[in-house]
Order: sequence, then C-alpha cells, then structure tokens
Amino acid sequence: MFEMREGHCCPRVSVAVNVVLALVDAIVAAISFFQLIRIHLRNLQIRWTRQKVFHLMIGSSNLGYFIYVVLTLVAACNGWAWWSQICGFIFMAFPKILLFSAFLLLLSFWVDLCHQRDEEDDDEGSFVEEAFLEKTLNESRLASIDSHRKCFPVRLFHVGSRQKIVILVTVLVFVIMLAFAVIIWIGLGKNPIVSAVAARVYIDFFALLMLLLAGALACYGILLCLKMSKVRSEEASSEMWKVSGLTIVSVLCFTSSAFVALLTDISIPYHWRKLHANCAYTSVLLILYYFVGVSIPSAMVLWVIRELPPTITKAINIHKNQVC
Repeated sequence: MFEMREGHCCPRVSVAVNVVLALVDAIVAAISFFQLIRIHLRNLQIRWTRQKVFHLMIGSSNLGYFIYVVLTLVAACNGWAWWSQICGFIFMAFPKILLFSAFLLLLSFWVDLCHQRDEEDDDEGSFVEEAFLEKTLNESRLASIDSHRKCFPVRLFHVGSRQKIVILVTVLVFVIMLAFAVIIWIGLGKNPIVSAVAARVYIDFFALLMLLLAGALACYGILLCLKMSKVRSEEASSEMWKVSGLTIVSVLCFTSSAFVALLTDISIPYHWRKLHANCAYTSVLLILYYFVGVSIPSAMVLWVIRELPPTITKAINIHKNQVC
C-alpha cells in the first residue's frame, strides 16, 4: 500500500494502473528519441527535417507525461499538498501542449497537400513524393545541400506559412497556460479567486481545442485520402492507408480523451485524493485519458514514420543516375 500522511491509502489497483501508464509513456519516449538519434546519425549534414521534429515533439510529450505520472504517485505517497496546486497543474499541462502542437503541425502539412495546385495533382510522382510527413528532403534539395554544405553546414527544413501559424498558436496556448498558472497561484492566498475553478476552466478550454483539432484532422484526412485515391500507384495507395489509419486513430482517441476531460475531474490535480477513493472508476478514466488519448496516437505516428530516410550520398547518386 502507498500510505499518505493524512492516513489514507492509495489503492493498489490505482498504483498499478499509474505504473503501467508511466512505463508505456517511457517506452514511447525512448523509442522516439532512439529513432531520432538514428535518423540524425544517418544524415549528419541535415540538422532538422519534419520527421526529426515529430520524433522530438512526440518523445518530449511522452517523457513529460512519464514525469507527471511518477511525481503524482510520489505526491500520493508523501502527501504533497503543493503538488495538487500550481506544480501539478504545470506538469500536467505542458506535455499536453506538446502533443497538441505535434498533431497541429501534422494538420498543417495535410492542409498544404490538400491545397496544392491542380496541375500538381495530375502528376503522379509529384504528389506522392510530397510524403505527408516528408521523411527526407527531395532530391533537388539534397543535390543543393551537397554542393553548398561547406558554406552552410546547418540546414533547417522549410518553414511554411501554415507552420508559422502552428508555432504562433503553440506560443499563444503556452502563454495562456502560464497565465492560468499565475491565477491558480494567486488563488492560493486570501482572495475571491478559486484555484480549482481556474484549473477547471483551463481544462475545458484545452479539451475544446482538442475536439476542434480532431474535427480538422478528420476533414483534411478524408480530403487527402480522396486526392490520393486518384493517383494510380502502389506508393500512393500505401500512403493513403497510413493517412486514413492515422486519421481514424487520432479522431477517436482525441475525442474520447476530450470528453473524459470535459465530463470528469481526472485531469485536475486538485481532485486526485477524491478520485482514488473509487479505484475502478479512476482506473478506467486514467486509461481513457492517458493511454487512449496520448499513448495510442503517439505510437501511431511513430509507426507511420518508422522508415529511415536514405543517406544523402545515396539520394544524390540516384538523382544523377536519373539525369543521365
């Protein structure tokens, strides 16, 4: 048993579920960072690509959830009153923002593909080569890097206008989270502000953002699949199945997780003592909110982008052979 200072006990079932969730998050984060290192070592001349960014964001998000779950268990053991206040709120909110940003970035790439010019859609090669997660740079850019890498050893992937919007939205949400953290901290004093209510407002706000994201992913995922269905090639068919699978998983997971956040208090650190009183109910909510809402979509993204990009020299040789 995990005993609290107040004399209450944290049920073994709840502890076991939290431990399993923490292990799953740790495994997903480890796989993501390991794959990021492999990709980086494969092409040292290229510092960042979309594939690397996704691995970094997914890994950081799951690492943040791992830390949050572990610290929640430690707080339950030692009766940390401050954990159920501002610290728990920050550790809970930050990984969620990273996950939201990763899938918002994915959405921006899908929007780019869906709004390509019609003449590009008629070309089978150009559409498919624009891999929806862009595992690597295209051949012409690789050739350019090879000829100029002595002058420009560091090369970032192109940041489009929609990706800049993603960065702006991420910064804005992060600022809003910090503002609510300050409000929660102020509410700890003698004033009319109720910290638990402020946390509840933020949770509802973010849950609505996740529902909007799920709806947008559904719309553009369907549009992208319809565009890919017009391209007659095995590569397009393979990419279409990846897009459709990721769309279905993301929509189902984010929707269920958002409704759990809206209708329950599982995501609010203030209520962890009360929730642990009913371990079966709490365990189901934890699985829906963290495993279904975080681990499954994260693992799905890692599976979709699991292939390593070709080395620069190999891609350049292919390009030269095609020219000859």
